[in-house]
Amino acid sequence: MKRAKDILCEECRSGYLSYFHSLDKADLQYLNEQKNPLVYRKGQVLYEEGHKPTGVFCIREGKIKVFKNSQDGKQHITRIVVPGEFLGLKALLTGNDHSVSASALEDTLACFISKTDFFQLMIKYPDFTRSLILSLSKLLEEAEIRMISLTYKPVKERLAETLLFLVDSFYPGSKKSAKEYLNLTRTDLANIIGTAPETVIRLLSEFKEEKLIEAKGRKIFLLNPARLKTIANLL
Repeated sequence: MKRAKDILCEECRSGYLSYFHSLDKADLQYLNEQKNPLVYRKGQVLYEEGHKPTGVFCIREGKIKVFKNSQDGKQHITRIVVPGEFLGLKALLTGNDHSVSASALEDTLACFISKTDFFQLMIKYPDFTRSLILSLSKLLEEAEIRMISLTYKPVKERLAETLLFLVDSFYPGSKKSAKEYLNLTRTDLANIIGTAPETVIRLLSEFKEEKLIEAKGRKIFLLNPARLKTIANLL
């Protein structure tokens, strides 16, 4: 982890438009001066389970996996954080220790905002606080859907649903072109849906034979999202 060159919040379109657009010029300038832009290389840890939060991260580039380690040493990935989203928000707002860990899935640029500065913004700007509540509500809804899926759906349905969910998360609001792909290890995919990597490899081979996906190394391209929706029982 190292400090990156200074980045203006207003130039970070996803985060700025989602959260910071209501700030006046003086407070936006203060945020630009106080935040700490950091570069995390693939695999580097941003925080660990059990540690006290001292602020939040706003992701500008890259992707973060949020995960919990089981007693047998296996990871369970609970969330993938993409540019424009906050990381570590739940623990900061509740005042509890981090209940999960977070590490970079790929080289990532994240701006760290201290607890004091973040709370000052929440107090001063109701629209900013409202956007945070909406974001947390969306995360809760997604977590509930994922929990139901993991509990009741067969693994093939879970994998199809997860592929669709991740593409929507990685490329929000896009028209889903053939250039879009998922770049995850088979182990990470297995940890997301709660199965063995060997099972994921076998099912991805089946999807490839049915021309539902194309796989190039770790990259997975979705060729037939409509059919995957049917398999995932989402229609």
